[in-house]
Amino acid sequence: MRYRLTCLTPLLVGDGRKLSPIDYMVWKDHVNVLDQWRIFRLLAKGPRLESYLTQLKNAEKLDFASWGGFAQNFAGRRVPFENAAYSAYWNRAAGESLHIPTFASGASGQYLPGTAIKGALRTGMVFSQWRDGMLQDVLGRVKGDRPPRRPAESVEEQALGGGGSNRMRFVSAGDSGVVATGEFKIYLLRTSTLQPRGGNFALGWKQSPRGAVDGARPDESTPTFAEMASPGTTFRGDWDEKSFFLQTEVRKSLRWPEGFNRAKIFEAANVYAAGCLALQRQYASQAGMGLLDRNLDELEQRLAAAREKGTCLLSMGWGGGLLAKSAWLDTSNADYRNILQQFAIYNRALATNLPFPKTRRIVFLDNRPATLPGWVELAIEE
Repeated sequence: MRYRLTCLTPLLVGDGRKLSPIDYMVWKDHVNVLDQWRIFRLLAKGPRLESYLTQLKNAEKLDFASWGGFAQNFAGRRVPFENAAYSAYWNRAAGESLHIPTFASGASGQYLPGTAIKGALRTGMVFSQWRDGMLQDVLGRVKGDRPPRRPAESVEEQALGGGGSNRMRFVSAGDSGVVATGEFKIYLLRTSTLQPRGGNFALGWKQSPRGAVDGARPDESTPTFAEMASPGTTFRGDWDEKSFFLQTEVRKSLRWPEGFNRAKIFEAANVYAAGCLALQRQYASQAGMGLLDRNLDELEQRLAAAREKGTCLLSMGWGGGLLAKSAWLDTSNADYRNILQQFAIYNRALATNLPFPKTRRIVFLDNRPATLPGWVELAIEE
């Protein structure tokens, strides 16, 4: 069997690597990734190598007036901006905004790691198996004298089974085949936030290192650039289902429920996706982002169609935020908030009494805040 994963919104599943601004140059609305080894070999033949190495060491980005020819003649690959207007934003950007996270790649090219699929399915399965008392159990663990490093590990074992009886052992997904470089673009993202305005909320756009500008002035906020697979891009790879586990004697010994199969896993993922989309639409309404709300509505329609044909929608990869990575979606729950308060990283956000989380990474399409990253549809080809 093979899986087919189709991008519904821009997708980035990275391997932790980023393009440093000294490793690429922007020319003709493309990010031109420099082949540094070729450049070093060329400059080693003349007197300019030392000045080039000095600029690599000291400069935030390469001086186009001095080294622009490298972008034309020594680019290993050229990745276009999604919109030509982004070149101007890049020229004004500084610091971390210039470091571009890249899609996972190997010696042959860019591909989708199978673990990203398995992880997204696992989150949906844990979400569907929550039972009364599980959250309180996690709260008791984090409030102890010695909080565990993985406070929810026991809850996951209750939901899925521990060790060899884990239900996710039933399926496995291999890495996808290599995808053509033309399927990737450099997208612009900005971080939205909610700001109190009277008795309601107003849209703001985050600036670095702190603060926010009015929602009507996104151009003044801090941009983020990322290499992402474009909507419509398809990844294909091997899919395996271990039917051995579904034999009656084996299933009973593992204490798996009767009727457990791929359809149960996909339905759990779809239930989780429906909850995520409902929360994201609520956020879009509070922030007054009409275009985002319309795109989320289209995703809900796609979800309804997926349920009818036995496929599933997943939120995966970089940029999805806390909601896309957590198997608990009711962020207003008192026990859930008490758990997060035990971790300093969340204290400041919770203390504002604003909806939590109050920020989202928004993908701009044609220079307009349009959608959320990482939504895909997963289908199995028998």
